[in-house]
Amino acid sequence: MKQLFVLDPLEQINPTKDSSAALMQAAQRASIEVWACTPSDLQARGDKAWAAASPVLAEPWIDIGEPKSIPLSDFTCIWMRKDPPVDEAFLYATHLLEVAERDGALVLNQPASLRAWNEKLGALRFSDLMAPTLVASRVSELASFACNQGEVVLKPLGGKGGQGVIRVATAAKGLEALLELVTEQERLPVMMQKFLPDVIQGDKRILIVNGEPLGAINRRPKSGDFRSNLALGGKAEATQLTQREKDICEELSPSLKAEGLFFVGIDVIGGMLSEINVTSPTGIREVESLMKIPLADKVIKKLLTLLD
Repeated sequence: MKQLFVLDPLEQINPTKDSSAALMQAAQRASIEVWACTPSDLQARGDKAWAAASPVLAEPWIDIGEPKSIPLSDFTCIWMRKDPPVDEAFLYATHLLEVAERDGALVLNQPASLRAWNEKLGALRFSDLMAPTLVASRVSELASFACNQGEVVLKPLGGKGGQGVIRVATAAKGLEALLELVTEQERLPVMMQKFLPDVIQGDKRILIVNGEPLGAINRRPKSGDFRSNLALGGKAEATQLTQREKDICEELSPSLKAEGLFFVGIDVIGGMLSEINVTSPTGIREVESLMKIPLADKVIKKLLTLLD
């Protein structure tokens, strides 16, 4: 059995932190051949998809073999784990992976869903689980919503890792000027949500695998910030799911499974769904370290069950 990981260049990956490294090592432990390439290595020859991929010995990290031109149909499973941004190169890669899908390859997560489920907008399918939310470009509508909520958070729709997320007290001067800036003079929509004070107690990352929550961590913001993203200095801590969080996972599960979203990371603040991360969700290493759960091995085991 062979699995291909389409991801950022391997030399950029920190194996002690990276979820893709954890999955590659778990696949190797399960006696699966691990191969890797970047999106730039994908190609189509007529109706067949190929890649210039390298065999990888992931544990100990890392021994990379010589790249070979190989049809994607040779792989039992292809993981699309390229980090955001979801730019033109990312989108074209998903189209090339769809060529492989038509030839029978299993691609995780499903390419069409990677395009359709923007990590901010995808959550709107479950707006009843979210804090009050508006997505808009018009400054007047955003300003009115902000005034009604009192304090809000602004999120760029293409952002990642908490970058560009702004907390705004609507009593502050200059709100409309700020909105003009973040919407690029009403050219781009942004997401505005009611600020949830519970974020100070943490933002919970829950990893859902084939519809089932398999692990979670709580992420607390560093002093002086409200953003809890680990990349911005948030601190991970052990946690357990509340009944409310289990209910959220249960409500999301059928849609995630139906749309080929096998490995997903959702963010929950104070019992409210915040985001649904589908491109290259992180958190495996933190769950393994803090919760003492062999999560990557559990993910690969779930995948093998799916393939049976």
